Amino acid sequence: MTVGQLIALLEEYRDEHGEDAEVRLMTQENWPFENRIAGVTSGAETNEASNDDPSEYLDDQDVAEDAIVYIVEGGQICYGSKRAWETCRVC
Repeated sequence: MTVGQLIALLEEYRDEHGEDAEVRLMTQENWPFENRIAGVTSGAETNEASNDDPSEYLDDQDVAEDAIVYIVEGGQICYGSKRAWETCRVC
């Protein structure tokens, strides 16, 4: 999915449910969980962070591409529903 495709889908949901509708991340189809979203980052930002203080990231690796956007999980809220995978809208 691209940034443009994600924005288009989110705009549809904003139009249906309003811009104050909470966004969560559903993970693990076989044992679903609902998760908060901590925020968004990019491959470029992630890779640049290791240059700031290399000793802080000794056990960590750079990501493969700078031009990738990551939605970062903010922690589990509750169990989810397997139906999310059946009903998700795709581009």
